[in-house]
Amino acid sequence: MKIVVCIKQVPATHDAKIDPETKRIIREGIKAILNPFDNYALEEGIQLRDQFGGEVIAISMGPQKAENSLREAISVGVDRAILLSDRAFGGSDTWATSYVLAKAIKKIGNVDLVICGKQAIDGDTAQVGPGIAAHLDWLQATYVMAVDEISSSSIRVKRMHEDGYDVCEIPFPAVITVVKDINIPRVPSLKGVLASKKYKIPVWKPDDIDADKSKIGLDGSPTRVVKTQPPPFRHASTKKIEGTPNDCARSLLKELRMRSII
Repeated sequence: MKIVVCIKQVPATHDAKIDPETKRIIREGIKAILNPFDNYALEEGIQLRDQFGGEVIAISMGPQKAENSLREAISVGVDRAILLSDRAFGGSDTWATSYVLAKAIKKIGNVDLVICGKQAIDGDTAQVGPGIAAHLDWLQATYVMAVDEISSSSIRVKRMHEDGYDVCEIPFPAVITVVKDINIPRVPSLKGVLASKKYKIPVWKPDDIDADKSKIGLDGSPTRVVKTQPPPFRHASTKKIEGTPNDCARSLLKELRMRSII
């Protein structure tokens, strides 16, 4: 199997600032980490490779420092890593980002499965994985909590939803996005860390993936952030309820109803 795992470097703080002009996150001077959900995507890709053979390729779109996250991927066992980095990619929304990643996947060629984390914590849109599937015209399964079976032509997975899960089978090539219930990510080995430091990460530009310049970056993004503001402050209050269990239950129910919570 040839598996591509799409990963992203995100700010390591919940107190990120927004540029008032561009309405984008100010990433300069902020510590960056590998998007937490992408750890589960990497682990699943490595487990599938170990079970069925083939290779796992990690790709990421971002500034040059995003190669640190790709080196993390190498350190846990990924075979190859590719960075998509160019000023022309700057300002891409989820549509343009998924377009760029899809073009890179096409360039890699003969990919059986693309795995993404369910969402990135800096945007929380959960749109890039499905967007990749749409650009590639491949079937997809989102919020995958388990891979039940893989044949030479298809993959069967459990998809988590509010009422439990459903089971679906989709043919290759396919895209899946995974939730943290799917596995427990491994920690890097010493051998992996040393290998990641020596690994030379290729950097692909728009011309390398034959990208249409009108479909990337800020100008190629069909959505715009026109306004940002912090959520309204919520006044937290604590009330101690005493009495017998029945009295406490009645008092709690009454309090919740007064606050329109139930």
